[in-house]
Amino acid sequence: ICFLFHSSVSHRFIAKPCALGLKVQANGPQKAQPNAILEKVFTAITKHPDEKRLEGLSKQLDWDVRSIQRWFRQRRNQEKPSTLTKFCESMWRFTFYLYIFTYGVRFLKKTPWLWNTRQCWNGYPYQPLMPDLHYYYIVELSFYWSLMFSQFIDIKRKDFGIMFTHHIVTVTLITFSYVTNLTRVGTLTLCLHDAADVVLEAAKMANYCKCQKLSDLLFLTFAIVFIVSRLGIYPLWILNTTLFELYEALGNFPALWVFNVLLVILQILHCFWSCLIIKAAYKAVSKGKVAKDDRSDIESSSDEEETVPRSKTPHSTITTNGTGGANGTNGYLTGGTCSEEH
Repeated sequence: ICFLFHSSVSHRFIAKPCALGLKVQANGPQKAQPNAILEKVFTAITKHPDEKRLEGLSKQLDWDVRSIQRWFRQRRNQEKPSTLTKFCESMWRFTFYLYIFTYGVRFLKKTPWLWNTRQCWNGYPYQPLMPDLHYYYIVELSFYWSLMFSQFIDIKRKDFGIMFTHHIVTVTLITFSYVTNLTRVGTLTLCLHDAADVVLEAAKMANYCKCQKLSDLLFLTFAIVFIVSRLGIYPLWILNTTLFELYEALGNFPALWVFNVLLVILQILHCFWSCLIIKAAYKAVSKGKVAKDDRSDIESSSDEEETVPRSKTPHSTITTNGTGGANGTNGYLTGGTCSEEH
């Protein structure tokens, strides 16, 4: 709750003024032309009408199919956040990741297990919980709890399921390692993950400010940091000590397997995201600019600039908001439900 409150305050009093000062676009996507019939279909039946429904609506409204498709595309985009909203979200996350990563580095520099991971298991399970470590854990856990809940009200992305799984695994890992006192290796894992997130949010902000060259540079930096840290350092440093050094030091016990299963799931997610990042980085190098974020960007088409639907007869202005047919939608509102595409 505290993090959600701070996020709201940051958006309103810090991020938004900064965004306006940087001339970030405040208006959202172009709104669809008001139409009662299409609005009923959109809200009550489907946001992605199939070919049969498009043809029926075309006959009823006397619009061509392409114009109806454009209307639905604009109406879907209308529900998506503005660039200003996305900038504020990224600025809040960038601020947190920068703070917590800096804190983690300063804390770990003073610990022996940063340079020798076998020290993570020295004296286990009777390892004192230092105040700095306790604070580090509580702040990280609170943040990921807030992300898991705010995901339902924040910007909706196509990888919602993957991100939700990641948040569940992360919260479970942090909680489980705290309860079982596996906090030393937990601090290494947390700090390692925060490094790439700082650069990612910075790249997003640069993109929203239309600083294309800076955005490209930051994105490529993020891709390198992400792949090196999560496909290189993570398995060779974190998984190596939890799978092998922990077993050598303490032998077999149930918590070891639970902990390692969660860490391996996290590595699988790393591999999935790395594939997406490599594809985006390849496009960035080959085309000269970073590809757009396909998870949340506005749908577009070559004819997006045409906003007035083209009618097949001169009577379209009369039938645009008409209510002819069953329930005013040519009988479709009373028809069977239509499965929606994601």
